[in-house]
Amino acid sequence: MEISGSSFLVTGGASGLGAACCRQLAAIGAKVLIADTNEEAGNSLADTLGTDATFVATDVRIEEDLEAAVATSVAAHGPLRGLIACAGVLAAGRVVGRNGPHDLQMFHNTIDINLNGTFNAARSAAVEIAKSTPNQDGERGVIIMTASIAAWDGQIGQAAYAASKGGIVSMTLPMARELGRHGIRVTAIAPGIFATPMMESVNDELRESLESQIPFPQRFGLPAEFASLAQHIIENQMINGSVLRLDGAVRMGPH
Repeated sequence: MEISGSSFLVTGGASGLGAACCRQLAAIGAKVLIADTNEEAGNSLADTLGTDATFVATDVRIEEDLEAAVATSVAAHGPLRGLIACAGVLAAGRVVGRNGPHDLQMFHNTIDINLNGTFNAARSAAVEIAKSTPNQDGERGVIIMTASIAAWDGQIGQAAYAASKGGIVSMTLPMARELGRHGIRVTAIAPGIFATPMMESVNDELRESLESQIPFPQRFGLPAEFASLAQHIIENQMINGSVLRLDGAVRMGPH
């Protein structure tokens, strides 16, 4: 699909992987709707990217917020052609901890933001993308979701996070099969250990330990590398229904 001149909505678009995707798309000539809860960062990024970028305060858990984001995107940038769903949170907690069982509200919250929020964004975007005119190949748009290697390699303490990302992996293929008749592709990227705001609190010792587990390159992934893969997925029509690991061949141990 042609990126230049097309309109995309990016959840979690104010920072980290989402912001990198917004920058990448805007640099190619796309129109971008930045959807995020961080109004200061979102407005700042929109100002930096120029007139073809718009920010809308959006909580992916709320149905009306996604509907408003999609409607604003269409009003500001024309027919919606794609979604990159990057909004998410990290969570850690043992099933049996020192103070008792895993905090149930934390589990609910992780699933609600990472999994339910991703589905909420995908369903809202898909309805709008399906209304657009297909290109010469019959394609109307593409949905890219953010999974994680934790879906397969979840570590001790990652039950909630792994469950939320595993759900994204599991719904990628059935969504691609269903939406194919509308000319919409559905994929997911499963990043490994990336240098995002979520990882800023990691101390040097833990960072070195994590990097040493990555065969090559032995460093955290860069958000720009995630955005580069997202661009390729958009442009390569045969990538559909797949979850692509982006992890430097790391396979996480139990700890």
